[in-house]
Amino acid sequence: MSPIIEACGLSKWFGEVVALNNLDIALDSPVTGLLGPNGAGKSTFIKLALGLYSPSKGSIRIFGEAPRNNHRVMRRIGYCPETDYFFENSTGFEFVYWLNRYWGMQHRQAVTSAEAACDLVNMTERMHDAIDTYSKGMRQRIKIAQALTGCPELLFLDEPMNGLDPKGREEMYLLIQKLAGKGMTVVVSSHILYEIERITDTVVLIYGGTLLAQGRVRDIRDLIDKYPQAIRIRTTQARTLAERFITQEAVSSLEIEENSILVRTRDPNFTYEMLNSIALEDAELIQGIACSDDNLQSVFDYLTR
Repeated sequence: MSPIIEACGLSKWFGEVVALNNLDIALDSPVTGLLGPNGAGKSTFIKLALGLYSPSKGSIRIFGEAPRNNHRVMRRIGYCPETDYFFENSTGFEFVYWLNRYWGMQHRQAVTSAEAACDLVNMTERMHDAIDTYSKGMRQRIKIAQALTGCPELLFLDEPMNGLDPKGREEMYLLIQKLAGKGMTVVVSSHILYEIERITDTVVLIYGGTLLAQGRVRDIRDLIDKYPQAIRIRTTQARTLAERFITQEAVSSLEIEENSILVRTRDPNFTYEMLNSIALEDAELIQGIACSDDNLQSVFDYLTR
């Protein structure tokens, strides 16, 4: 049986800009994380899968068929873009309903389909409210609702957690798992590994338009654990704090900056425990902590050196 999504030597360029370069990917997991920093080529890959772009070289097949100008394939796919395209004074229901009509549904079918999609994303109580009154999480759910109206077998979600608060992210994790539980194949693009870990164990890493790795999240996490993690510590006593870390075996390097130090550690857990101990000893010494490795950019930088 063919994979649901299969790319062979897939390349796409725009003039002299290479967006994707020679990707070989086969996906058939219920939920797959498409990971990469901004500009990695994730959205280009999705648009090729949707038939919006033609490959410059190689091929991509969805359900065993080329998607470009293929209405039979398109009817089986749903897509939630990263960018909002709303009529702000319309209601969530109206937004989904009129998209249904645009795609050829008759009135009664469009109403039933819009109501069912809004219910599936837990928006029934607010679907008749104006979109400009929605939170970011509600707007994301209405976008997903419009992608669900044709009962797709394959659903693409482009950065669905982007801009959501912790509560909204948690709701989105649960919704994605709910959709996968109904038999849909879901592909979620993100630049944050933690988000993908919450919803799937299958991941594809793209960097600079090139496939860097694909497989289980735990394998990707193993790659990350092999390189020093950067932690920036804000302090007004940079040299004093640096002296506490420079002798530690876990610290691979340390830089003193203006009002901060940058520690690269092979053992983040040990380093965070040490920071907690220092903060208990002297609460004013540490003014803030930031980890630049919350997204995947640092991982890709390390793996492609």
